[in-house]
Amino acid sequence: MMSEVQVHTVARQMLEQHGPAAIAKAAEQAQACEGRGEADEAREWRHIVDAMKIMRGPHQG
Repeated sequence: MMSEVQVHTVARQMLEQHGPAAIAKAAEQAQACEGRGEADEAREWRHIVDAMKIMRGPHQG
């Protein structure tokens, strides 16, 4: 399981690399993990999604 620091590091890197599409990409990763039965990994991707939403602020999605 990723630490909070790792989650926020990945979230920040994804936002820098993918811009507004980063949240959708992370959500797709979560769905793909769920489809493969990887519940823990899916939970981590959803945590990353939540972190990106916080970083972007309340009015940006």
